Amino acid sequence: MKRIAAIGECMLELRSSGFGPARFGFGGDTLNCALYLARLGVPVDYVTLLGDDHYSADMLAAWAAEGIGTGRVVRLPGRLPGLYAIETDDKGERSFFYWRDRAPARELFTHPDARPLVEALPEYGLLMLSGISLSLYGEEGRQRLHDALDKARAAGARVAFDTNLRPRGWPTLEVARAAYEALAGRVDIVLSGVEDEALLYGDEPADAIVARWRAAGATEVVVKRGGDDCLVWEQGGAVETVPTTKVERIVDTTAAGDSFCAGYLAARQAGRGIAEAARLGHRLAGIVIGHPGAIVPAEATAGLKGSL
Repeated sequence: MKRIAAIGECMLELRSSGFGPARFGFGGDTLNCALYLARLGVPVDYVTLLGDDHYSADMLAAWAAEGIGTGRVVRLPGRLPGLYAIETDDKGERSFFYWRDRAPARELFTHPDARPLVEALPEYGLLMLSGISLSLYGEEGRQRLHDALDKARAAGARVAFDTNLRPRGWPTLEVARAAYEALAGRVDIVLSGVEDEALLYGDEPADAIVARWRAAGATEVVVKRGGDDCLVWEQGGAVETVPTTKVERIVDTTAAGDSFCAGYLAARQAGRGIAEAARLGHRLAGIVIGHPGAIVPAEATAGLKGSL
């Protein structure tokens, strides 16, 4: 398998059931995806900036223990990673509260110390980023991201984009829409969902979303319909519907989309078809939402590695 570069931000996670005792963890959409890719045996590096504090060191050690490559992480002196608190309701739905305005990851494409990371991107077979990644960088950073993606694609890399839209990360939805549209022609694989798309373009059927990304230049599109099925399409083929995996008890929906992306991309890296890849994505997401937190115990996902 060609090595993947997952680009984005991982934050400290503070989890509690209300005001009172809490515990630290870590999480971030592309990091969650990278971790599950690594568990499935896919070679993957995480590309980001962290601080020089012991929390950042602990995160790096945890990533390395999971098999994620950390050689593309730069630590900035005197800086701290972002922090978020997470709460879940009795249906497993989550709410997030962020402290991340000065997180080092926001400067990935503008900080001079990060230049070697950006210059190394053409070495990868696949670059993976998300709508949350896109919201971090600001106008200048996004332009430099575009330049980096253009160079990587010219060298033969493909780009996978998880639309994962968080409105609070953007000044306005109009700014977000413009940023997504500026990126669209630089994306090969789109992993989207009707909820994200509805925020930007209003309600529309999943097949219309596939058609829009296809017209923008994508060669492979997945559109998830909440907890239901998903539509998959690749260039030269027809749109297919892939049912979701039934889950008896939903504990926490955190990282459902991230783990789906990992299962899908892992299967595609292994040469599997798009429908089979979506089925693996559903299976992995079904396991993850049956446990609390974004990162479930390794033994819970161990059985899936052999499926590739």
